[in-house]
Amino acid sequence: MPTPYDLNLRHLRALDLIVDLGSMSAAAQAVNLTQPALTQGLAKLERQLGRPLFDRNPDGVLPTEAGLLIAGRARAAFAHLGSAARAALRGGSRGFARPEQLMTATQLRAYLALADAGSFVGAATATGLSQPALHRAVRDLEQIGGVALVERRGRGVQLTEAGRRLARGVRLAIGEIGAVIAELDDDEQGGGIVRIGAMPMARARVLPSAIAAFQRGAPRATVDIVEGSWRELVEPLHDGVLDMMIGALRDEPPPGLMQTPLFEDRLVVVGRAGHPLAGRAPTVDQLAKFGWIIGRAGTPLMAHWQKLFGTTAAPLAPIECGSVLVIRGVLAESDLLTLLSPDQVALEIATGILTTIGQPLPHGVRTIGITSRADWRPTRAQRRLIDLLETAAQDKNSGKLMLAPQ
Repeated sequence: MPTPYDLNLRHLRALDLIVDLGSMSAAAQAVNLTQPALTQGLAKLERQLGRPLFDRNPDGVLPTEAGLLIAGRARAAFAHLGSAARAALRGGSRGFARPEQLMTATQLRAYLALADAGSFVGAATATGLSQPALHRAVRDLEQIGGVALVERRGRGVQLTEAGRRLARGVRLAIGEIGAVIAELDDDEQGGGIVRIGAMPMARARVLPSAIAAFQRGAPRATVDIVEGSWRELVEPLHDGVLDMMIGALRDEPPPGLMQTPLFEDRLVVVGRAGHPLAGRAPTVDQLAKFGWIIGRAGTPLMAHWQKLFGTTAAPLAPIECGSVLVIRGVLAESDLLTLLSPDQVALEIATGILTTIGQPLPHGVRTIGITSRADWRPTRAQRRLIDLLETAAQDKNSGKLMLAPQ
């Protein structure tokens, strides 16, 4: 299968017009190509993708199932690119009115490589393109838009605000084209790729169970998991680097994102098995006499910790940490306390290393779920994993899900 950069953007742009107009000649005119040129371009796309996109007949052309699929994804890709280009290049006085229609796949590849590498040297190494070719591609994009996209910083470069806006749109556009290539590959070989941002709570039981089931059903598919906090993962999600995040949901999703609940989780106080408060039902004042490991400011976990103590003087909190692995190790060797889900320390509790202290917090309910872009259209592989996540969440709620180590 080709990469998104192997496909001609002008020919991709014409697909939706061919579907709508039912005519090669009308679509060719709309994209300023001759009919023979578009016919040749379409034939090349079909060779690259390994299947016919249209059925030709005397009355015109009709899209195949693959043709409809790629035309829809191409439409979404150019919507992302056009929206980003207009937002990013708004201040350009010398640019073209529809800059996205003049951009080439080679230019977009060079630009994203530069954005990722932060230098022309690094971008050349990553892509195999020469530095003069990279300079030329970025310069051409700046001329198309009439604004500066990069600023030199010593030996490297930094994107301007316009450059960052454009980079996000390019990523989303390339992601749409990559998605349809993956779907065609999935249809043929059971492949596909899913990129997940996993927050701490998601890594305890539900996500491992869903991924194991997914891999059994699609051994050629790839699941790329990036661990981090909500703050670390949300920008990659907006950029299209991640398909979805799984973890504690926010009270209100940020603009452009949507949240899908999976299950509810209730927090408990956790300490070492021999902790002075172990086996007791301590009061808030007794809990306040010990030091705490807490989440970072602005996280739901931090908000629950603050609510626990209310008007009581907050105890010492010498450690802020989002790594459950580190938290478990520190708890085992100290009298510090923390708030966690029982699922996150189930093995340590079962083996007598850690213990829950008191009852689950009456207000410590967190909703765990999936966060995705509002305009995201999952591929078949991605949809399968979402279905398996929902099944694993149901099994957890019914008590069927076995413990899974982190």
